[in-house]
Amino acid sequence: MPAPDSVSRTDLYPPVEPYAAGRLRLDSLHQMYWEESGNPRGVPVVFLHGGPGAGATPAHRRFFDPGFYRIIVFDQRGAGRSTPHGDLTDNTTHHLVADMEALRQARGIDSWIVFGGSWGSTLALAYAIAHPDRCRALALRGIFLCRKSEVDWFLYGMVNVFPEPWRAFAEFIPLAERSDLLDAYWRRLSDPDPAIHLPAARAWSSYEGACSTLLPSPETVAAFGEDRMALGLARIEAHYFRHNGFIADNHILGQVDRLRRIPGAIVQGRYDMVCPVVSADALARAWPEAAYNVVPDAGHSAMEPGIRAALVAHMERFKRL
Repeated sequence: MPAPDSVSRTDLYPPVEPYAAGRLRLDSLHQMYWEESGNPRGVPVVFLHGGPGAGATPAHRRFFDPGFYRIIVFDQRGAGRSTPHGDLTDNTTHHLVADMEALRQARGIDSWIVFGGSWGSTLALAYAIAHPDRCRALALRGIFLCRKSEVDWFLYGMVNVFPEPWRAFAEFIPLAERSDLLDAYWRRLSDPDPAIHLPAARAWSSYEGACSTLLPSPETVAAFGEDRMALGLARIEAHYFRHNGFIADNHILGQVDRLRRIPGAIVQGRYDMVCPVVSADALARAWPEAAYNVVPDAGHSAMEPGIRAALVAHMERFKRL
């Protein structure tokens, strides 16, 4: 595959508003928020947000040429504008993959490009393994393979690079409970009392936000600390972490053969501390057919200049598919 820098467009497109939006009933409890923008007759591309539980934002529409792409953005069950917010009932990777298929069918789409970062890369890969014939291409960023080692790194390893945010994260929990931070946070995040679960959610989410950029970004930390964002992200993320993402440790790497015929692009920040480069490297070695770009001056966030430039350039290249 040609390198993405052979394409001239390297930054986000201007803001665009949806031409359609709605809620898809998934079961007796959950309703999924979805929206479409760009070209109604264009090539479909679906954006998968991170977390799990973070939700999508208007900025996520801007990775795609609105004149060429039919841009589908949705909030995964329990996240963002989907309802009920933060609910964990029937909230597993299997359900999220099925939700994507339900949305594809409801919107009359035969196949689409799947674009996801962080947890969104996990979900994109799980979806592609289950439904390779529905994927025109995969654009992935900040690879997370949902292995126990990656969860342990998030909980305990990032102290080696971000000791100050980690200390705030760990010291939110009383000393006697710090031997198992995930369990301690889970007890608080699952408590129905907002006076208990909201402070825990802010502490968890602010920690992740503080570690997501190469250079300090108070704006990112503030966005992660907002109540609705923090609760969806922290509660659902802890739920998935407790269950190892509801997939086997080798589920993705063990089934890479199902991806061979799907054009792919992997974009990874060299200094991504939330999802370290070792996972992207493992995926790229197992799936050499995919283009692989390590951005030398970037952390985890999709909004890092080098990350967004590479992602937009790959989406420009995918126009030739």
